[in-house]
Amino acid sequence: MKTLTLTAAALAAILAVPAGAETWDMPMAYSGSNFHSVTGAEFAQCVTTGTGGEIEIVTHPGGSLFAGADIKRAIQTGQVQIGERLLSGHQNEDALFGFDSIPFLVGSFDEHDMLWEAAEPTITELLASQNLHLLYSVPWPPQGLYFNQEINSVADMEGIRFRSYNNATNRLAELTGMLPVTIEAAEISQAFATGVASSMVSSGATGYDRRVWESLSHFYEVDAWLPRNYVMVNADVWNDTSEANQNVINACAGLAQYAGTWRAREYTGFTLAGLRAGGMTVEPAGEALMGELRAIGETMTNEWLEAAGDEGRAIVEAYREAAAAAQ
Repeated sequence: MKTLTLTAAALAAILAVPAGAETWDMPMAYSGSNFHSVTGAEFAQCVTTGTGGEIEIVTHPGGSLFAGADIKRAIQTGQVQIGERLLSGHQNEDALFGFDSIPFLVGSFDEHDMLWEAAEPTITELLASQNLHLLYSVPWPPQGLYFNQEINSVADMEGIRFRSYNNATNRLAELTGMLPVTIEAAEISQAFATGVASSMVSSGATGYDRRVWESLSHFYEVDAWLPRNYVMVNADVWNDTSEANQNVINACAGLAQYAGTWRAREYTGFTLAGLRAGGMTVEPAGEALMGELRAIGETMTNEWLEAAGDEGRAIVEAYREAAAAAQ
């Protein structure tokens, strides 16, 4: 009787799973508490519920399934069906991926919205050429500079070990005399605690999530740029998905992009307050430092425009036209 009961229970469980049900693994680079990961988990639940369980998306935050640098390739090659990645980390593949990391091109969410509108068609097409289908994208809050000491000029940065995560941050380190060290988001806390690095450019959100006040002392609000995270699905998997389920996924993606962008805006002030509460000095950079950083930004902008070619220039020109019209 006990065996029959267990068999019946197992049979009921099998029958409860829709025919043709699929599990999509979704690696994510940032901690489960990060607002991008929270938004991704809600998106996954939306898809699972909306498809009636025909597609169950399981998120794997914190680089637990693949390290951040490996996520894009894992999706492209079909090792996983879907995932989230900071595409500027792949600027070495194509300069266009770094459009959202051009220093001081934009400094606010409203400006970044216009930049994304100008860039989205090009980025979507580029991803499609790499067997990737873009579902949604969410910006980070404006990027600031973290240090474990007071900084008043670029000269004060010389020799400091600086966390690098893409071409833009690597070049920023070079132009300021800092020493770039490649560190994934999941490794930030350990890197600062052990002295592997003692500085980075990142949002208040990243610093807050990783409790960097335990190792660092200063955060300077420079609003350098607003990078984006992108959720992508393998194009072959997408094309094999029914139209009905594609419609559900697209609807969930639209909600996720809206919710994630709202969180990014709201999270900005909250996380900066959290850094202060942790004991950090949080303040705008001084005029002298900002002047030097903007000059470096001009150099990096010109370098990016040269590397990105006509498509890159078209994005920047379209953004600048939209920004001028909005004034």
